[in-house]
Amino acid sequence: MAYRSLQQCLTDLEKQKMLIRVKEEVDPHLQMAAIHLRVHEAGGPALLFEKVKGTKFTAASNIFGTMERSRYIFRDTLHTVQQLIELKNNPIKALKSPIKNFTAGLTSVYALPLKNPFCKPVFYQEISIADLPLIKHWPMDGGAFVTLPQVYTEDADQPGIAHSNLGMYRIQLNGNEYVLNEEVGLHYQIHRGIGVHQSKANNKGIPLKVSVFIGGPPAHSVAAVMPLPEGMSELMFAGVLGGRRFRYCYKNGYCISTDADFVITGEVLPGDNKPEGPFGDHLGYYSLKHPFPVMKVKKVYAKKNAIWPFTVVGRPPQEDTSFGSLIHHISNTELQKIIPGLKEINAVDAAGVHPLLLAIGSERYTPFMPVKCPAELLTIANRILGTGQLSLAKFLWITADDSNKLSIKDIAMFFQYMLERIDFCRDVHFYSNTSIDTLDYSGSGLNSGSKVVFAAYGDKKRELAGILPGDFKNISFLQNVLMIMPGIAVLQINPFSTYEKVNTEMQELENQLAIQKEGLVNLPLIIVADDASFTAQTLNNFLWVTFTRCNPSHDIYGVDNFTINKHWGCNGPLIIDARIKPHHAPALIKDEATERSIDPIFEKGGSLYGVI
Repeated sequence: MAYRSLQQCLTDLEKQKMLIRVKEEVDPHLQMAAIHLRVHEAGGPALLFEKVKGTKFTAASNIFGTMERSRYIFRDTLHTVQQLIELKNNPIKALKSPIKNFTAGLTSVYALPLKNPFCKPVFYQEISIADLPLIKHWPMDGGAFVTLPQVYTEDADQPGIAHSNLGMYRIQLNGNEYVLNEEVGLHYQIHRGIGVHQSKANNKGIPLKVSVFIGGPPAHSVAAVMPLPEGMSELMFAGVLGGRRFRYCYKNGYCISTDADFVITGEVLPGDNKPEGPFGDHLGYYSLKHPFPVMKVKKVYAKKNAIWPFTVVGRPPQEDTSFGSLIHHISNTELQKIIPGLKEINAVDAAGVHPLLLAIGSERYTPFMPVKCPAELLTIANRILGTGQLSLAKFLWITADDSNKLSIKDIAMFFQYMLERIDFCRDVHFYSNTSIDTLDYSGSGLNSGSKVVFAAYGDKKRELAGILPGDFKNISFLQNVLMIMPGIAVLQINPFSTYEKVNTEMQELENQLAIQKEGLVNLPLIIVADDASFTAQTLNNFLWVTFTRCNPSHDIYGVDNFTINKHWGCNGPLIIDARIKPHHAPALIKDEATERSIDPIFEKGGSLYGVI
């Protein structure tokens, strides 16, 4: 269905019993986020908050909270979008199958943005930042944030929508040093199109004009996070996915999405930064306060009865997990075309997406050799780590399966398959002093850290231990030891202090384990953690703790390890130190008082009684 507005989409969801109204007055300070989290964690419906304290506007959340709901919203266009993306990368396919691809060709008319439409509902009223729902999500957040913005910028060298960028970069509306109604914070990570536009504007010594669209047809939000093929703009994609052309106009030199519920316009001056954050982010920790560009606010517009869409990010899975699943569903063959030999890839949501990639590739370089070992896999790994946002990955586990039975969807089985075959003398490849995700504080500085590739291929080398092998009693500082899954154990030892002290501590651990190395051949991977019980409790806990709290170059050790010609390896188990380090950002913890305050809404007589 081609939704003309966010309101039309929400009305449809309500008819399908996919949305519930919250009729009680709710506080945008922590309460709304807490309600959202509780409903989302229970797999509940979309929410429409009718009475938001301090504003006349309503707000909606959890719109894309389940894959089922996302598929429903775009039920009429998903297949066509997939076809068009495929045709964009392989135009000859259209010539070979013209009838089959005829519908996709007709639908492509929606890709053409419509300038100066007759109806421009977003100009109904001019408001200020203070009039908006100022939603603060986590207790330590620096202020209120826009969490579903569509941030629009243009290329200073080639102005106009043809070379524009539409991205989802969080906006801090108040707090810190921002002057209310006059300034907002603009946060964006590396590898983002807006960075190119700001660099060009800075080089010319001119302000970067920025338009922030909030709301509008739901396809616009998805377009802002969609990685697209070269030559396909986000506005084109929004039109095709939404089954309705993206409508826009210019006012005072700013591009305006006329179907948006709200628009904030402003400019970023060269070198004008202020501290932004903290913000509870999608790795499950706060992103801390850092200097980011300041946007000088010019105008704020809102349509009649505008609805403020928002989401809450935190330790995955959250609503942005559904975004990721939808993106994968739309473009699941895209990466295979970009990276030859790649069969499957999974940016593991439970590990915060960027910290951990699992991949299955081909191994065709040396079929004539009697001994199987990674070769093509290493080429594929380098291509992965050099491609777009995949380059932010910290851990890449990659293998090949000649039987084509292995799937990255079964994460536990994938680890088992790799650990049965991996040779830690040969298969560990580090990338030190490189860039990592802006939101990952496990590294040596902002955007700075290391990566590691584990590439395994060949015949099965070991049967993985299902129960704890060996004797760990001689480790004096050991507090607890548990099996996580076959082949993986977790040790709880003293809290992390300094790397100088820890290196001595880990050397002792390596020496103790080296004594019984032969008895540990079926236990290839050992995790060191602050809480062994928590880490071993669930697969998701293991993934989150292990891969969000480790800087590979600093925190990977090995029993009977060696370095030969700068290649590191170990003859015994590999050890990952996944303890919290002093420089790490704090984990997200819910506010107990807020949790108690929202209980009545879920009790008998409350709007959400029986929802969870």
